[in-house]
Amino acid sequence: MAVTVKECLELQLLEVEMLLSMFPKKGEINLDEDAVPSVQRYLRNPDGTLPPQLEYSIAFDVGEEKVKVELQVLLPHMYPHVVPQLFARSNALHRQQQLQLNTGLASYISSLDSGELCVYEAVQWVKENSLPYLEDKISSESASKEVVAKGTLHRMWIYSHHIYRQELRKKIFDCAKKLNLTGFCLTGKPGVICVEGLRENCEEFWRVIRYPNWKHISCKHVENAETEGSIDNLRLFSAFEDLQFQAHGDYGLRNDYHMDLGQFLEFLKQHQSGHVFQILFGVEGKVSDK
Repeated sequence: MAVTVKECLELQLLEVEMLLSMFPKKGEINLDEDAVPSVQRYLRNPDGTLPPQLEYSIAFDVGEEKVKVELQVLLPHMYPHVVPQLFARSNALHRQQQLQLNTGLASYISSLDSGELCVYEAVQWVKENSLPYLEDKISSESASKEVVAKGTLHRMWIYSHHIYRQELRKKIFDCAKKLNLTGFCLTGKPGVICVEGLRENCEEFWRVIRYPNWKHISCKHVENAETEGSIDNLRLFSAFEDLQFQAHGDYGLRNDYHMDLGQFLEFLKQHQSGHVFQILFGVEGKVSDK
């Protein structure tokens, strides 16, 4: 007998309830407040539109050093009969170490029996298998303490057809804060995001906001600047700003909310970035005289 989406979603809710009881402390599980209710609404009316895929993260400590590791979880509607999308990350791991860890995790998950809930098993596997990578990182850091390393600031300019939804904007700002990125998010049509910080953090931001699939978005331009010392001296922005300008139409009328490109160009010039205007929009920017 074929398994239904309804049956799979019921199992997913049971697993979330179990995980919440196992990770009860604040900050251990990050789950959007409408995620579970939207699935429950569908289960009450299975003839309606499918809810968004369940997406959450679980933070936990690894090893005697209690290094923070986070497992990001995205569940297809047919999970556990379809493999979940899992990604483990930690600021204590280099990008290559993180990639190797997640390759091993994917191999482990694919070896499990189909139809079995496996998120907690994934957490346990990460706890047991990330220690070698963490120990390598600590050893390499101790050996290089006396070396004055050059720091590189990475800056990404991201263009989207539009940015409106509050839950998407919340995800953008939460992710930028978490990864210590500065820059801005310009709401409206078109939408523009700039993030600057460590390269691995910028690339992680780009991966997260596109995950699982954000259409009509592209990284138009990337800049790198090198310094001996802190990269903070190279930042063009002091924080991650919520950028909104006067525009015709009311916020929320999606087809009418076009941002004022003149004001945006002025903003870019104030932050030594006027050259990016042509890269983003394909035209040379001109500020009208007042």
